[in-house]
Amino acid sequence: MKNKGLLLKVSTGLAAVSFLFSEYLFKISFKRVDHVPETSQEKQKYAASYWEYVDWFRRINKEHWTFQTKNETERMSAYFIPSKEENSKKVVIIAHGYKGNGETMSSYAKMFYEMGFNVLLPDDRGHGQSMGEYISFGWLDRLDYLQWLKKIIKRVGPKSEILLFGVSMGASTVEMLSGEDLPSQVKCVIADCGYSSIDEEMTFLLKHHYHLPKYPFYPLVSTINHYRLGYYLGDVSSVEQLKKNKLPIFFIHGENDDYVPSYMSLENYEATTAAKELWIVNNATHAESYWLDPLEYKKRIKNFLNKYFNDKN
Repeated sequence: MKNKGLLLKVSTGLAAVSFLFSEYLFKISFKRVDHVPETSQEKQKYAASYWEYVDWFRRINKEHWTFQTKNETERMSAYFIPSKEENSKKVVIIAHGYKGNGETMSSYAKMFYEMGFNVLLPDDRGHGQSMGEYISFGWLDRLDYLQWLKKIIKRVGPKSEILLFGVSMGASTVEMLSGEDLPSQVKCVIADCGYSSIDEEMTFLLKHHYHLPKYPFYPLVSTINHYRLGYYLGDVSSVEQLKKNKLPIFFIHGENDDYVPSYMSLENYEATTAAKELWIVNNATHAESYWLDPLEYKKRIKNFLNKYFNDKN
């Protein structure tokens, strides 16, 4: 009896510790951020160029867009940069990465601006100037982007030609958005280093970054997320959404990505039956493909757009 009592106490204690640690994992991973963390040491070499792009973004003429959420007490925020080409109908929505915001995508914004695009840079839930106590990793954001699409079409007109573009979490956001019922003005998608699902991504990070097993932590974090945000993490899947995608899509991924491994883009690529292309960038780490060779990156994107975007670039 004593042994059974001791075993029960130990089991209860382990369960309590597992839950508390899972709550800690949820908070550090899902809690909103009000500042952009410093980039990794390996990417500090791009810092000077990055801040030049940010300075360009801060100086350029732009419009602040918002819309109210359902409870009408909080709002979502984005910045719209009108094209330098008068009456241009080309628009790109640029989805930012984890713990970033629209401003952190200034390099991509300038690239598309120079191609003649109007540019929309949303702040996702839990980021920047947008509402949200927690980060939804693109799942709820995809529904917010449906609202941004409506605002674009109203602003630019029914002849708008819209490109969806995202990096990292933003890539998964536009991948998941591609599985929704989209307006005909949306022409194609470019996804740079997106994950295949939160299940796979969290399992990978638990193993390789925290040296922890998937169980019991992932199911507990998923349960906490369901309680806080209303859905289980198993719902968050680029692969499942891409099975419904009908738009041409270009997948980009760094060969040496140790945060979102490149095999996830292969899974995403295989999931869609739409017109598709894949570029695995030699020697690039996570979200480094643009920075490693901006001219080649722009060239590849222009080649894709020349094939699948109505207005030739």
